[in-house]
Amino acid sequence: MKLMVNGEIRDIEPEPMPTSLAAVIEQLGYHPRLVVVEFNGTILTPNHWQEQLVQEMDQLEIVTIVGGGS
Repeated sequence: MKLMVNGEIRDIEPEPMPTSLAAVIEQLGYHPRLVVVEFNGTILTPNHWQEQLVQEMDQLEIVTIVGGGS
């Protein structure tokens, strides 16, 4: 399945079908507690990721949260 992730087309292997957003985030190698996800233009909180099904050419913007400071 092809998805648009951060402006780039990415191929993922959806297993099993249908695939949840939570499974896609994990397959892409992101730590779920350290990202903010926009799914087709809507920011989704992590409690919605398991129920959100992903389809061919859905668009994801994934932003990694970085800690720091002094």
